[in-house]
Amino acid sequence: MICKLFLHFLALDPYLEGHLWHDVHNRLTSVIAELLAPKIAPKYVARVEPYTVKDTSPASEIGITYPDVAVLRHDRVEEPAAVAAYGKATVATEPDLIIPTEITVRIPVVEIRDSEKNRLVTAIEILSPVNKREPGWSIYQKKRQKLNAIGVHLLEIDLLRRGRRVVLDYNLPKSHYLFSLWRAGTDENAIWTNSVHQPLPILPVPLKSPDPDVLLPLRQALDMIYQRGLYQLSIDYDKEPAPPEFSEEEKNWMRQLMKT
Repeated sequence: MICKLFLHFLALDPYLEGHLWHDVHNRLTSVIAELLAPKIAPKYVARVEPYTVKDTSPASEIGITYPDVAVLRHDRVEEPAAVAAYGKATVATEPDLIIPTEITVRIPVVEIRDSEKNRLVTAIEILSPVNKREPGWSIYQKKRQKLNAIGVHLLEIDLLRRGRRVVLDYNLPKSHYLFSLWRAGTDENAIWTNSVHQPLPILPVPLKSPDPDVLLPLRQALDMIYQRGLYQLSIDYDKEPAPPEFSEEEKNWMRQLMKT
């Protein structure tokens, strides 16, 4: 049974953008492949293929996406008598917090391949926090360019409010979420913006010409993972969702949801 509050969010439940994100990302990728597979068979197959990246600036995600990465030190070694002459100053022995400088992140991607020659036709990428800030942002931009150069369609699903958009268009309207389709052989992106109080779009997924696009019902996919993941058991809706902070108007809208 899906949590009643989740059903009120027409887009993504913003509480899923925090410590649950890795599980959400993995499940959503698998469900997207599951939904598309029967629509594209037998000419195409949908596969989940992970790749790894190094997050070399994970500190900004500790407590959000990486809730248990930092190690808190509680024990202190007693101050040696030899430094008593320095007054009441505390000698730095054990640190209060240990933060890794690099984390290996596993990112799953949906790949649509033609079943005859196993050629990659379309990649569907759900963006990760590491894709949306440096140095990962620049690395991901190179990946986007490479896919376009080799004739692969790229559908990007950005369900994270924090971080830098990967689409370089400063004329885009302000929104919480963004979806981009870069068709192979073109220099144009089709872009859909979305806010937390708006219904999610049904996204087109292109195949090889002359085959028509198939449709991806993103909201259906989210409903499926929420039901399977039982996320309501891990969410405290009395607390604020993951950053960035919503506006007062948006907070009031969410407070009204809590009452219904």
